[in-house]
Amino acid sequence: MNRWPTVFLSLKNVDGLHFEKAYGQLVYEIGNLFQQYDFLLNSDRISENEKQMFQRIASGAAGEVEISRALQLLLQLLSKHYDKKAILLLDEYDVPLVKASSHGYYDEMLELMKSLMSTALKDNSNLFMAVITGCLRISKESIFTGTNNFVSDTINSSRYDEYFGFTQNDIDRILEDAGATTQMDVIKKWYYGYHFGDFDVYCPWDVMNYLRDYQHDPRVKPSSYWKNTSDNAIIRSFIDYAGSSITEKLEILLSGGYIIAENHQLS
Repeated sequence: MNRWPTVFLSLKNVDGLHFEKAYGQLVYEIGNLFQQYDFLLNSDRISENEKQMFQRIASGAAGEVEISRALQLLLQLLSKHYDKKAILLLDEYDVPLVKASSHGYYDEMLELMKSLMSTALKDNSNLFMAVITGCLRISKESIFTGTNNFVSDTINSSRYDEYFGFTQNDIDRILEDAGATTQMDVIKKWYYGYHFGDFDVYCPWDVMNYLRDYQHDPRVKPSSYWKNTSDNAIIRSFIDYAGSSITEKLEILLSGGYIIAENHQLS
């Protein structure tokens, strides 16, 4: 902590029915991010031209080219100011693409995000490391074309498997702190059993929401809090694209049957 200059950006709000609306949301998010680092405008290690670019982005007056290279610029300025490489934490990286796919402007958003990512991540001498999270698997294709040295941790990985949810030790401590140890069986029946790597974990969102309601009303019944928190539009688009064959296979699986399919692992 406090050893490296760090940039955190979430793209969860970059959404819109049209590209212009989504792009406006991205401009706002990046502008708000830059305003958190306005102390850089007083740095004697940063040139006047760089300060002018910073101000245009922070005020929302920058053009698309400057926005597409905004993360690269911010990492560069932080590195110059602190004389240290910077860390980039990027959350919900896939939301702009999922929304774009749902609303019909995928190509425009793909081009923008590809530039934003590649300039920030590829051969960036000011970047110490980056951590990127999202629901879709990170691939070297699409927006990460040409970006090297990826390490992808998924639900099948074992390095960080216990961090995808609450372990049993976590639950024991949480229930003790909440004065709800009598609810262990209920919580285990409803919210346990997510398998990540070598760990079985509890769904954090369900557990915390149930305990919140339980503390207000001990008679509350458990429910599936997680089920309505995500948008399944991209899954529906895949099913539509695949046609009737995937529908038949899903029906077989839902009725308790099985299918045989080839799994092609992409490098």
